[in-house]
Amino acid sequence: QVQLVESGGGLVQPGGSLRLSCAASRIISTIDPMGWYRQAPGKERALVATITYAGTTNYADSVKGRFTISRDNAKKSVYLQMNSLKPEDTDVYFCWSNNGIRTYWGQGTQVTVSS
Repeated sequence: QVQLVESGGGLVQPGGSLRLSCAASRIISTIDPMGWYRQAPGKERALVATITYAGTTNYADSVKGRFTISRDNAKKSVYLQMNSLKPEDTDVYFCWSNNGIRTYWGQGTQVTVSS
């Protein structure tokens, strides 16, 4: 049963923008933190950005100033606006949530930055 469903990945040229969306199922509480991680083949999954229910954000240094995370608590959704994309941002992006007991992951969405 999929608890987090991502959308919005794709192919974009360097310098372009993409917006990722993630919708959570009812099993995930509205108050749980949500966020995004990314993973390249053969590498560990790495933090991109997280956001709490109250809107406190945390970003990886590599995306600060270029990516913006936001959430809509009423829709139990989290978004990642990615601007000024670079080839090194090419990865599979995973939606994340954690209730302090269990971690949930989406199925992943591919982002490719290439000319």
